[in-house]
Amino acid sequence: MSVTPRKRVPPRKIAFQQVKLRRHYFVPRYWGTWIALLSLGALSLLPLPLSRLIGTALGWLMYLVNVKRRRIAQVNLRLCFPDKTERQRARLLRRHYVVFGQSVTDLGHLAWNSRSRLRRMTRFVGIELYREYVERGDNIILLVPHCVGMNFGGAVLSEKHPTFGMYKPQGDPVLTWFLNFSRMRFGAQMFTRAQGLRPVVRVLKEGSVFYYLPDKDYGPKNSVFVPFFGLPMATLPTLGRLARLGNAIVVPCFARVLPWGRGIEVILYPPLEHFPSDDEIKNAARMNRALEEGIRTMPEQYSWTFKIFKTRPGNGPSPYG
Repeated sequence: MSVTPRKRVPPRKIAFQQVKLRRHYFVPRYWGTWIALLSLGALSLLPLPLSRLIGTALGWLMYLVNVKRRRIAQVNLRLCFPDKTERQRARLLRRHYVVFGQSVTDLGHLAWNSRSRLRRMTRFVGIELYREYVERGDNIILLVPHCVGMNFGGAVLSEKHPTFGMYKPQGDPVLTWFLNFSRMRFGAQMFTRAQGLRPVVRVLKEGSVFYYLPDKDYGPKNSVFVPFFGLPMATLPTLGRLARLGNAIVVPCFARVLPWGRGIEVILYPPLEHFPSDDEIKNAARMNRALEEGIRTMPEQYSWTFKIFKTRPGNGPSPYG
């Protein structure tokens, strides 16, 4: 099938975030972070199966030490999978911490390995249709959940076509620098959430793909309550507005840590049909349903340690106590 090449819009000055090392990043306060990052650099020299084995041990350590996050995940799994037994949920939680630990050591590979090695680590499902959308000139929003491989997936996709995303700075500026360095080393660009949506629509219309992660509880302001795993979740109805303003298709995208050191799988689904509608609540519900459908195929990969149900309808009590 022939496609019409995209007409490129002349580039304009965009206030993307810059990856810069600052002098004050090297003061003793941040030496612990640097030791951790250098350790990830050392692990990136190892074969992937061996670094993943160390990541498994790291995941078990986090499972044992971070009791607060483990309890949040237990609450989420109980709410989202009431049909599973307590033993099945406990097994799922342990599997989550294993892949989470592995995704941390994978960040060393993402930051320091060569492009050729990262290509060998990554496999794509649905990439042919994605290339077709790009060549046809479609504006594209990638709908991405907070799964453990999300940073890896966004970075490697930026090598296929220019992408951009949004982030919230970490409390540790060295960690923020490292994460953005990893995300942006193949051409991706980043905005902060504080910059708002106006530059997002502008860059989306100019042909870059928006790597969008909307599935967190941002509080009651501007949120609507729509189902997520059968429970009302405070959800920003932003996706439908962005798709309409940017004249964009919405492509669900999932990054999966593969077992036995086989790398990362990036899965691209067909675009959401008849989206957006004129009803922002229906749009938000459709978004959550698409995310849930993908997460159910790999539930151990989702970031269950977030308080995704903290805001309750009618200011009800949080299930996390």
